[in-house]
Amino acid sequence: MTTTTPTQNPETPTPSVWVQGWHGSARHLASPNYGPRPAQAQIDLIVVHSISLPPGQYGGQAVQDLFLNRLDWDAHPYYQSIRGLQVSAHFFIERDGTLWQFVDCDQRAWHAGASQYRGRSQCNDDSIGIELEGLEGATFEPAQYNALARLCTDLAQRYPIAHIAGHEHIAPGRKADPGPGFQWPQLQRLLAWDARRFPAHTLQPLR
Repeated sequence: MTTTTPTQNPETPTPSVWVQGWHGSARHLASPNYGPRPAQAQIDLIVVHSISLPPGQYGGQAVQDLFLNRLDWDAHPYYQSIRGLQVSAHFFIERDGTLWQFVDCDQRAWHAGASQYRGRSQCNDDSIGIELEGLEGATFEPAQYNALARLCTDLAQRYPIAHIAGHEHIAPGRKADPGPGFQWPQLQRLLAWDARRFPAHTLQPLR
């Protein structure tokens, strides 16, 4: 008995992972910290960040609570330095690769702050912000790189992504995350994207 592998009808569209600007594989928590993008904004930049609360401690709910404006400022001495902060990112990837989403990608999350990249300022206007659970300058887990690469691929199917950069590249001197522990060449290998999409001097072109 022989078996054949069914082939997909080329006229059948591939099911989308998106429900409007929400990723279907993410865990959703809607942050109040967002706003509309400018009418002329073209979403073509991905910004990679790192965050852990308190710094260097992983696995809790503090990052989610920060983005939802419900962090207990008295729960740890470090929180006094960020007391009252209202920020968000579109996505957060935990150490085990679990993906969270807080803001519709069609909307403007508050992740970049004062910033400039590829000749444009105010990077919140036309970027997607992705936070990796980690300490600035430290290393990240293989599961995070895999989840990040899958997410970037999905984003590039919905938006005209032309650039990916770290917070340190769009706000040099003010921000330093994700830092030297983040392996840009590893991400490029997973994505197989042209080196010109990445920040200068972070990797070598794929051979």
